[in-house]
Amino acid sequence: MSAHALYVAAAYAISAIVLVGLIGWILIDRRARKRELAALDAAGVRRRSDKVGTAKP
Repeated sequence: MSAHALYVAAAYAISAIVLVGLIGWILIDRRARKRELAALDAAGVRRRSDKVGTAKP
């Protein structure tokens, strides 16, 4: 394997590892945000735009 092919293979491998890491981070963070939203919902916290008595279009 030439030095150029080794460089290209290493660049692809590093890029793949970084992409997998970012996707994993996003999925883990998504689960954490869902847990936080569920806790807020269970505590009765509502959005300001979700006013009681207003008609929704």
